[in-house]
Amino acid sequence: MTWDGAAEAQRYGEQVLEGDRVRLRALVDGDLPDLVRWWQDPAWAVLQQVLVRPRPAEPIAAMFRDWSTSERSGDVGFSVVDRASGTLVGHVTLFGARLPTRAGRLAVMIGSEFVGKGYGTDAVRVLTDYGFREMGLNRIELTVHAFNDRARAVYARVGYRVEGVRRDATFHDGHFHDEVLMAVLAREWPTAPGTPAA
Repeated sequence: MTWDGAAEAQRYGEQVLEGDRVRLRALVDGDLPDLVRWWQDPAWAVLQQVLVRPRPAEPIAAMFRDWSTSERSGDVGFSVVDRASGTLVGHVTLFGARLPTRAGRLAVMIGSEFVGKGYGTDAVRVLTDYGFREMGLNRIELTVHAFNDRARAVYARVGYRVEGVRRDATFHDGHFHDEVLMAVLAREWPTAPGTPAA
């Protein structure tokens, strides 16, 4: 959609990082203690990490700082906050987008005490929309452990489709587990430029 003036452009700018429940904002140092705590929690680490293991806080904090610098054109990272209260609820990242493919990978972490309240669904929706509308991506993909049924349901609800399974791709509890590849294309996303009107 072509804007008719500055007011329309500004309205888009005000809303591009907001959803129904969440707002995406830059990481601040005050976010790091909660992000580190959530990343270190073994009950949640098994759902998103390759290996459950204790790690010192500083390398984890450095990882979140790196994910959030948003300095490379194909990489962005944001803290996820509750829109009404400003409370930190998680972190999202889109990374690896390069020309000519214009494909990025999405990663999301919602704090354990905020899971099941709609924050993850809204954060994935807002970041996916941002990837298509602001970064000009054509494809956004992610991988998820096959046993993480809650996450797979969130991604499917937002519009991601299963494209394949990496058999025996991860190892936990003495067994190999599958990993599911999911993706959504710009032409499938309702607000992406060039999407046919419904």
